[in-house]
Amino acid sequence: MRQRARDLGIRIGTADTGPANAITDVAGVRVGHTTIIRGDGPLRVGAGPVRTGVTVILPHDGVMEDEPLYAGFHWLNGNGEITGTAWIHDGGMLTTLIGLTNTHSVGVVRDTLIDLERRGRGHGSWGLPVVGETWDGVLNDIDGAHVTAAHVREAYEAAARSGPGEAVAEGGVGGGTGMICYGFKGGIGTSSRVVEGGWTVGVLLQANHGRRERLTVDGVPVRIDDVPRPVPPAAEGAG
Repeated sequence: MRQRARDLGIRIGTADTGPANAITDVAGVRVGHTTIIRGDGPLRVGAGPVRTGVTVILPHDGVMEDEPLYAGFHWLNGNGEITGTAWIHDGGMLTTLIGLTNTHSVGVVRDTLIDLERRGRGHGSWGLPVVGETWDGVLNDIDGAHVTAAHVREAYEAAARSGPGEAVAEGGVGGGTGMICYGFKGGIGTSSRVVEGGWTVGVLLQANHGRRERLTVDGVPVRIDDVPRPVPPAAEGAG
């Protein structure tokens, strides 16, 4: 069962949330996931266990190439690939869909988003999709190339089918399926705030970071010692 800080009476910040408390509270934004969970036991590259997926974000209801959005980006530690940022850096605009997945699947997500964006638009159009990654190689057979073009299309179609302001699935779903955060199970999170002037600010996070000792909630350190830390499955044949 999903539980948020607000469910426990913890209010972070002073602004009110949007109706869904999700990035989809921003008009036109839609999100779709494909979650791949398969297999247990020892790690066998190419066979599993598989705990991964892909998330696709549609930034608005129109065609991104025709109606780009102002955009920027920032990196905290330099170890987090986001392909497609060169054009954002030079042009200051987002002209594509957005994908999130694991570190070794950025390429297949990028290639498939190009195909989806160019469909029906002819050879005169071009695309440099924005695809971000985090590492799920502790819980997932990341070298097994389990994310395919079909999974990307499935996430895209799920996003396209969703309605305005629809709730976003969170936790171990989509690109966040195999992620770890502060020594606990990580994954996808989202939230929104309505700020001065009636504008809505939304965020979607693929969380895969942090040592347990550094966990804070609203600035207060939190200590939880009785929950085991995620550990990778031993490779088959390892002694």
